[in-house]
Amino acid sequence: MTTLDIAFAGVGLVAAASGLLAVTTRHVVHAALWLVVCLGSVAGCYLVLGAELVALVQLLVYVGAVVVLVLFALMLTRAPIGPNPEVTTSRAHRALAAVLGAGVTALLLSVLLPVAGPARKRPGTSNTAVAEQVFGTWVWPFEALSLLLLVALVAAFAISRMTRAAEVAQSALPEMTAPERISQ
Repeated sequence: MTTLDIAFAGVGLVAAASGLLAVTTRHVVHAALWLVVCLGSVAGCYLVLGAELVALVQLLVYVGAVVVLVLFALMLTRAPIGPNPEVTTSRAHRALAAVLGAGVTALLLSVLLPVAGPARKRPGTSNTAVAEQVFGTWVWPFEALSLLLLVALVAAFAISRMTRAAEVAQSALPEMTAPERISQ
């Protein structure tokens, strides 16, 4: 076992643990922060594997854009920060989700472990080939994704302003009794 194998296992363990924490925490902001750690760890896995360009794209697109978008959307919409008792599931649903997640993980491992065995030689892929694919073939899906993120940010801003305008309109009305409100 080489030091690269140990480094990959360590970074992969951090990615798996932070991904699990991102999904299981009840605080929305904590979940977003654990998502930052998870996506950064995945970029670290790419670095250990020697795919520097993919690691950079991972950091720029996912950590730099998606997580910032999530955090801004949370701030702009004034979502509840702490645990929300209205958004919860029963223990049976959580147990079923855990069983289904374990089943999918076992299925993926049964397919991917034989492929990733040490007996196989993988052809090397250069950064030039990956860059040609990303900035040639896949440039339009990346642009569509950035446009989608921009629209989501503008929509979050618009939603946050609509609720504030309704609150201002409500606070400007004089206090009326119930019969006066009905007659209007």
